[in-house]
Order: sequence, then C-alpha cells, then structure tokens
Amino acid sequence: MAFEHQSKKRRFDTDDNHNNNIDTFKPATRFRPTVPRDWTVSVAVATSIITNCVTREQRTTNAGCIARALAVFSVDEVVIYDDSPPSQRPHMVDQESYTGDTDPAHFLEHILTYLETPPFMRKTLFPLHPNLRSQGLLPSLDMPHHPHKDEWLPYREGMTLEGKPKSGKGTLVDIGMPDYVTIDEEIPPRTRLTLKMPDDPSGTPEPVHPAAPRTDSGYFWGYSVRKAKTLSDVFTQSPYEEGYDLSIGTSERGVLINRAFPPQKEVKFNHLLLVFGGPRGLEYAAMNDPELEELGIGGLRTKELFDHWINVLPNQGSRTIRTDEAMLIALMGLRRLWDAS
Repeated sequence: MAFEHQSKKRRFDTDDNHNNNIDTFKPATRFRPTVPRDWTVSVAVATSIITNCVTREQRTTNAGCIARALAVFSVDEVVIYDDSPPSQRPHMVDQESYTGDTDPAHFLEHILTYLETPPFMRKTLFPLHPNLRSQGLLPSLDMPHHPHKDEWLPYREGMTLEGKPKSGKGTLVDIGMPDYVTIDEEIPPRTRLTLKMPDDPSGTPEPVHPAAPRTDSGYFWGYSVRKAKTLSDVFTQSPYEEGYDLSIGTSERGVLINRAFPPQKEVKFNHLLLVFGGPRGLEYAAMNDPELEELGIGGLRTKELFDHWINVLPNQGSRTIRTDEAMLIALMGLRRLWDAS
C-alpha cells in the first residue's frame, strides 16, 4: 500500500517553535539540515586502538566511543586501516565465515556499521555474531536517519520485505513506522534503501542515492565504513574520483591547529581526510606499510604524506591521549573548517 499519513499531524524537522513556553529541560529532538553540500569529511583510525584492550567489553566500548564522535561531528566516512606489522595481520576477514573477534579491523567495521544502521532493521541485517555479544554496552547515536516515530522527514531509510503489496506490483518497505510503504521498483528482500518521501500524502516514495539527503537537502545522513589494509591504502582507495584534496595527520610532533589553520585564512576543500594513529602514532603505521617503506617514508618523514601535520592538544596533562579522546578534541578544533564551507 502507498504511504499514508495525516498532513495535519506532520511535525517537520525544520519547523520553528515560536512558543515562549518551551520546556528547556527537554533535549531538542529534531535535526535541522544545513544547505545542500557536495563536500565531505572523512576520518581514518588505526586498528591498534583496540588491540591493547583486554576484554571484548573494552573493545566494544572503545568502538562505541568512536561511533559517538563520528555522529556528533557529522563525519561522512570512517576508514579503518591496519597498522600492525604484516606478519601479525589476520588472514580470515570474511564476515560470513568469521567466527571470532580477534581481527580488530573486522571487529571495528562490524560494530561501526551496526551502530550506523537504523535500529529497527538491525535484527534482520545483523544476525547473531560473536562481535555483537556485548552490544548492550553500545551507545545510541540518534542520528537524523534514526528518526523518532513522531517525526516526519523528507527522507527515510528503509528495508525491503518479503511478500507483495496488495496491488501485486512493486516492493514493500519497512521504514520504521507502524505502516509499511510501497515503492514501484522490484527489489530483493532484506535490501537497505534510502527513500525520498512524497510531499503529497497519496504519492509513492522514491529510492534515491544514499548521498541524496546530504547533496540535495543538507542532511547529515550517517557515515560509510571502509577498511584499508595499510595507511597508504587509506589514500589510494578513496571512494572519491579525485581522492582527498585536504589531508591532515595528527601527531604530538605536529604544529598547533591555529598555526596550521590561522583563523583569518579561508580553507577550501571538496573531501577532507583526518587521520589518527594508534597508541604508537602514525609513524608506527607508516613503518608497517610495505609501500611506504619502499618509498623511504617513515619516522619523521611520515608527515610528508599529509598536507598538514597537527598536534591536537599540546602540553597534555596525561602522557597519552586515547584515539577517541583525540578525535573529539581534533574535530572540535577543526570544525570551523567545514562550518565555514
């Protein structure tokens, strides 16, 4: 059946509340889109951020903290790269046959993808798996494409279902609402879709590109997850045709953010990449990358991989800053670069 709703009961995410009697003790539940944008922000993290964790619970909690940072700062892509020595890297990384959580790259990819997926479709798309045994410790990301049932958005994430609509044509789709919707296209079941919802209550939702909410309406619509075997693969396997045109590496030997990006200087980019190392830093990742080793890039020369080499928190009070902490600090310090875009 077609998508039905009462237009009088719509609560648009862009509506302004001019009522002076606002309950300021309740958090705002509606996301306000910005202007349509083609530019993106990507973050790369090393697998070693969880290799020092003793228990699955610790690994799960760390992955959840990374996901929260991605969501809070509207990051569009996260890349997980392996910074361990080649001889120590696991070989079994196929998700269907993998039966343990000893591969940190697979573990991080699994958890981050699980959290990005709207909650109502997780049970179907993510069967029981050892990586998810501690899923109860994971935080809620509450991103725009995880909408509340009393919100109306111009886009929805949906999952195709078995069976046929009453008309016998098209595909039934679960969008996390009490009623299913029908699309004209014939799509196999258990497929995740991004739908453009009709303005006319009698209209039919239309499948669109997953990036359409961002490029057409300015919504942050979750993040994609990509694995890279090495640090150099983070760059060479970019999903963007022209790659990343602004790359930033983080190191305690880098320069201050304000020095790298003076407040009075405008910074332009199409695809920004921010890379974090593990406990031993980006230099360790470069040392364990065979391609970079052949080029003689490692140690102090690691900074040559990046357009900017920054220290996110000089004079820190602790000897070490965890990657999830560094992400929050760096994204807060750099956010003005894309806020100005």
